[in-house]
Amino acid sequence: MKRTYTLIFCLFILTTLKAVAQDYVLLPENFFLKKGDKLDLHLITTNQLVKQDELNYESSKTAKFMDYAGSKKTDLATLAKPNASPILSIPLANDGLNMISMVRKPVVDDIESDDFIKILEDEGFTQYSEKAKNSSKDSFRERYTWFMKSLVQVEKNSANNFDKPLNEDFEIVLKDNPYKGNYGKDITAEVRLKGKPAANVVVTLFIGTATGKDIFAQKLSSDKQGQIYFKLTREGIYVLRALYLEPSKDKSADYETWMTTYSFAFSSSDEMPNTYKEFGFGNKH
Repeated sequence: MKRTYTLIFCLFILTTLKAVAQDYVLLPENFFLKKGDKLDLHLITTNQLVKQDELNYESSKTAKFMDYAGSKKTDLATLAKPNASPILSIPLANDGLNMISMVRKPVVDDIESDDFIKILEDEGFTQYSEKAKNSSKDSFRERYTWFMKSLVQVEKNSANNFDKPLNEDFEIVLKDNPYKGNYGKDITAEVRLKGKPAANVVVTLFIGTATGKDIFAQKLSSDKQGQIYFKLTREGIYVLRALYLEPSKDKSADYETWMTTYSFAFSSSDEMPNTYKEFGFGNKH
């Protein structure tokens, strides 16, 4: 299979990328942990990986909060403290790759027509933006749900079944282990919608470098098997981001939107600085 890689942006402020919906990202202070180290996990909102805000843990808005390490599952919602920031600060008990997953409860919001049309156009859903333009509605009701993952290494880079889907409504599944990769390694990921591979979904890969000054972005599209392909091109934080939208099948909303992000890191030495601060997300914001 021929794999194509299209590098679109190489700027700190990605001025050529239009404004898109606000993203939620799980961001550990460090992706490389020794046994007994605490995982300090932050929940931030971003636009093109530029931090907008940091959120406290809110159990009332959290549908699921889990740690997966092979067959071992830990319900992090029972360990997270109300209103905590970072949202979690605990040692992870299991060696190897730990996949942290959070699902936010659906939110219904009324959006003014002009703003919603702009979102549709910026996200590439032109088939719906044209329909919205021809509508007499002053606003549209959107129900959206956020699915987030973060992959961290504890002591060892053993896989622990990180490449298995969680069967969420919308998710990205890494098929290759980035913590065993070298520069230039090919990474395959799969986009899944309602339990099946999803074709023609636009996925943006953001890479934040250790200086906190550069953000690189790569725009990808899933193939017929729902797969995307990219390379480990530089050390830093990697965030995959995707959005899917369609008309709602019930009357409680006009459109249903699913959004997902997946964060992990690449380092040739398995050693990185405190990623949360050194990559530009710390106290200076």
